[in-house]
Amino acid sequence: MKPDPQRMLEQIAATLAADVMPNVQPRYRQMNVALLAGLALAAREEFERAAARRVEENAALRALFAGAAPVVADASLAQRLREAAAASDADLRISALDASNRALRALLIELHAHVEGLATPAAHALDSAIWAELVRSAERRRLSAAPF
Repeated sequence: MKPDPQRMLEQIAATLAADVMPNVQPRYRQMNVALLAGLALAAREEFERAAARRVEENAALRALFAGAAPVVADASLAQRLREAAAASDADLRISALDASNRALRALLIELHAHVEGLATPAAHALDSAIWAELVRSAERRRLSAAPF
């Protein structure tokens, strides 16, 4: 038997919503069960896209860094941006992708702080590109059941 995490999470959510919730009292416990069912469905969705979302985001940050290196005024930061841009995600385990993402996001924060202190047209364009990537990053994380 090959366990299918998505199917298991769907089954857990369905059982919680259809079998457990109606048989639990008081009402606030029913709402807790409903919340757990919703969390199981959210986990199912995240499981499906987890690696793809992280690979896409890491690649987007690296592409941003490649274009940013010539704009920054700090040679050390420019070198770290070039190194990050040249790297790739060889290990596709979620923990490894998350570790890469944390490092890339830390570099993005440093880059953003640096760029905000520059008063060149290229720096302003890079600042806009950073904000656009942050918006795309939030969109990547949005769950399909999100109200907004």
